[in-house]
Amino acid sequence: MSFDNTARCGAMNAADEIIGRPLALGLAGQPAIVGAGRSVTYGELDALVNRTGNAMKAHGVARGERVLFLMDDSPEMVAAYLGTMRIGAVAVALNVRLAPRDVRYVIEDSDCRLLFVDAEFAHLYHEIAAELANPPQLVVRGAAPRSGGVPLDEFLAGQPETLASEPAAPDDIAFWVYSSGTTGRPKAVMHAHACVLIAERMEAEYFGVRPGDRIFATSKMFFGWALGHSLMGGLRCGATVVVAAGWPDPVRMIQVVEEHRPTIFFSTPVMYRNLLREGAGGSEAFRDVRHFLSAGEKLPETLYQSWLEATGKPLVDGIGASETIFLFLVNDGGVQRPGSCGKPVPWAEVRLVDETGGDIVEPGVPGQIAIRMTSQFSGYWKQPEQTKRALRDGWYFPGDMFSFDRDGYWYHNGRADDMLKISGQWVSPSEIEACAMTAPGVAEAVVVGVPQEDGLTRLVLVAVAKEPSASHSRLSTQVQDTLMANLSIYKCPRTVRFVDELPRTATGKIQKFRLRELLQAGRL
Repeated sequence: MSFDNTARCGAMNAADEIIGRPLALGLAGQPAIVGAGRSVTYGELDALVNRTGNAMKAHGVARGERVLFLMDDSPEMVAAYLGTMRIGAVAVALNVRLAPRDVRYVIEDSDCRLLFVDAEFAHLYHEIAAELANPPQLVVRGAAPRSGGVPLDEFLAGQPETLASEPAAPDDIAFWVYSSGTTGRPKAVMHAHACVLIAERMEAEYFGVRPGDRIFATSKMFFGWALGHSLMGGLRCGATVVVAAGWPDPVRMIQVVEEHRPTIFFSTPVMYRNLLREGAGGSEAFRDVRHFLSAGEKLPETLYQSWLEATGKPLVDGIGASETIFLFLVNDGGVQRPGSCGKPVPWAEVRLVDETGGDIVEPGVPGQIAIRMTSQFSGYWKQPEQTKRALRDGWYFPGDMFSFDRDGYWYHNGRADDMLKISGQWVSPSEIEACAMTAPGVAEAVVVGVPQEDGLTRLVLVAVAKEPSASHSRLSTQVQDTLMANLSIYKCPRTVRFVDELPRTATGKIQKFRLRELLQAGRL
């Protein structure tokens, strides 16, 4: 199927939309994926996609069945992911740091037919395999697996390099993303084939990505940020996607940048902070990057300024979600407003809604954001009530509080369930956090509301010191003095606690619900 016939005949396939576009542009001989000492062209990747798709069909994988990936980023992982969609099955990339019990949960929740796993992660499956009533077929990349699995090379042996894509309706499900679990158990977020049609627009229209550019995302491709803007957007642009083996750490990320010289760099605030600590600002390779994009959590203004001073390049902040795959708010590559998430992108409609469901049109008034875009999800697997709450009349309500200014820049004020009314007025935790991080010696700060015995809610600020040996008593005083000097009194937490590190998901997002649990249990 030609990648460009979606609008004309109403049938499509997400794999064709992603890899068919660069092939149609004559880029078969250009590198599609590089990293770990390898370079795979678009033509070679397409052949591997087809061989993997043919192998899955030969092993009985049918249209609509789920195929799971417990794999590091690699050409084989990308080929299997695209091959799954090409045969009409559903691709699901998993966090390689899941605990065995969580692997069991996802396997049982998804009722998957096939599991691709790297040999180094195979133990996560084998520890729970005996507990599964309907174990999936197992394909292992790397060293020979235990009994019950087949090596990837054997799985692909003899399979042809051509494959006719399975036609799909635009709203047929193509892939899932398991949410990162900042508020509890992860949910399977279902996305249709049509979601990928805007995959390249952010890179091409905002940042001028063209064939020959190199895109590197430090986050792994199970994370929607990298899946959408690296695997899908990067390939659909005809750029070269850089992959790095192993879990991302700042020293290794610096080495990858120096080796592959990406032109576009995607990462998270946590990684940018860690890169600065490791001296990335002094690297010539980092100074040659054209654009640095940040998403995954709120970007502190202090970090924005530190990165700008160190590298001479700004961090371009934006926000998306597992439910949208792609960013719906982003700053411009040439002009940023530090502290904001930017402005709505042309391919997304964005509203701000008050407690009664009415639209907020006045600047500076907080409300819940509502989003409508081509790439938004179809629903949560097996969770109709949560789907009903999140999708209303075609709009996605993520449960996040925002406000916008007179110039049209939007600001994230935290989760709706984190927004608090103190003295009858809304309090934004993110406003307090940003202020606290301007205090000397504070590396990170998080504000949560903790219910008290009298039914009222108390603000508590939990912080991490820049220097582990610093006096917490002295720092607490400095933080409170900073807050009192800059914020209304009702916004100033009376309690400040310091911890060595904040609880996070595998993708680096802070788990505020864990902090609330620890505070309520008296363990902080």
